[in-house]
Amino acid sequence: MEDEKMIRQNAVEYLSRICDHVLEAQDGEEAFQIYKEEKPHIIISDIKMPKMSGLKLAEAIRKEDKETPIIIATAHTETEYLLKAVELQLVKYVVKPITSTKLQEALALSLDYLNVKSRNIVTINATTSYDLLNKTLIVNAKVIKLSKNEQKLLHLLSQHRQRAVSYEEIEAKIWQESSMSMDALRSLVRALRKKLEGNFVENISGIGYRLITT
Repeated sequence: MEDEKMIRQNAVEYLSRICDHVLEAQDGEEAFQIYKEEKPHIIISDIKMPKMSGLKLAEAIRKEDKETPIIIATAHTETEYLLKAVELQLVKYVVKPITSTKLQEALALSLDYLNVKSRNIVTINATTSYDLLNKTLIVNAKVIKLSKNEQKLLHLLSQHRQRAVSYEEIEAKIWQESSMSMDALRSLVRALRKKLEGNFVENISGIGYRLITT
């Protein structure tokens, strides 16, 4: 996504040789619209674009998507830009002039990131997943805010999704030194099921709970 037509065309031509499907936009607003409609696996953007800058584009995407790798091309190397890159969880800042080597390195980092993410993503169903690495629940492509104990319970169940997690394990992890009542646990499970938008937390009578995943 680059506002200078010739540079954008050259980038698209090069990327088309090594990627299956390449989309392009001439400004930030068009880029964001394409993102919402197509959900690309990797995003490459210039920092300076008409209507919406590359950083504004990244900010808009990160409000609902913490996972898609974003690469920003820029002439800036100042500390404030580097700090912004960390804040927006950018995979790479590519400093101009852009070369095929720099693009390949950035794409390789993005693929590594996606591979790591895939190992840490627990798929609950077609629209619901949990990111073990970032402790984030995604439902219908939106980040769902969890309470502290909801997050602890979902993380524990996701880590041990191959089996039921015992009441004792749950008490030790969530209630720690305080005492856990069954009413409090059932209330927590109900709240978590509501956030998951489905009965994906199953009670195993006399044992504990397990997470149902696809």
